Amino acid sequence: MGMLDGKIAVITGGAAGIGLATAKLFASEGATVVIADYDQTALATCMTPGSRFADAIYCDISKVADLDALRDRVKAAYGRVDVLFANAGSAKPNLIEKTSEADFDFTADINFKGTFFTVQKLAPLMPPGSSVILNTSIQGAKPVPGLAVYGATKAAIRALAKSFMIELSDRGIRTNAVAPGFINTDLRRHVGLSEELILADDLRAQTQVPLKRIGEPHDIAQAVLFLASDGASYITGVELFVDGGTAQI
Repeated sequence: MGMLDGKIAVITGGAAGIGLATAKLFASEGATVVIADYDQTALATCMTPGSRFADAIYCDISKVADLDALRDRVKAAYGRVDVLFANAGSAKPNLIEKTSEADFDFTADINFKGTFFTVQKLAPLMPPGSSVILNTSIQGAKPVPGLAVYGATKAAIRALAKSFMIELSDRGIRTNAVAPGFINTDLRRHVGLSEELILADDLRAQTQVPLKRIGEPHDIAQAVLFLASDGASYITGVELFVDGGTAQI
């Protein structure tokens, strides 16, 4: 018997990295998993023969029209959402003086605006006892150079989690957040970090993380699974740091 048997789960940014690891874990625990992503190539790969995912839907969460389409398709096919992992996010890393308006808007539109409207559009499909999990970041609490806008948007998502908790709890919906630390995903390359910066990131993890290693996507997926499950039925409003202890020092 799986921890999510009979649950309908929607995961944004579900075609790679933390989202994909979570989607695979959810499916193994009995959930009907719908992944949404704007990487059409990755989406196609997820739905190859033998895939355990129910559906893979193109969605750019920075576009409200795409979220409307996602909601309508999920409603028509499944009727409800029991678990929403609002995971999709991105960044345009740069120092403050080199950050353009376009780079600022790109990061804010996906992370902050996109997360807000993901929940706004899909929450009406969620019955009492369902669970919303947002993806924040250790960068929202312990910023590093080059990620000012990214860190600010993740801090904003933390604030959203508190507001969603207050408003959605009246409907029996729990809202929590998971805050990854240094995690080994291809997102670092996708957003433009050089191999030199990625190596520095890995070395920083080895020296600054109490557990002395960089995290893996499955480390986050396990935490999201717990927050999504009935085992967390009396937990709401929590930001769970999954960072090897980094935020505690």
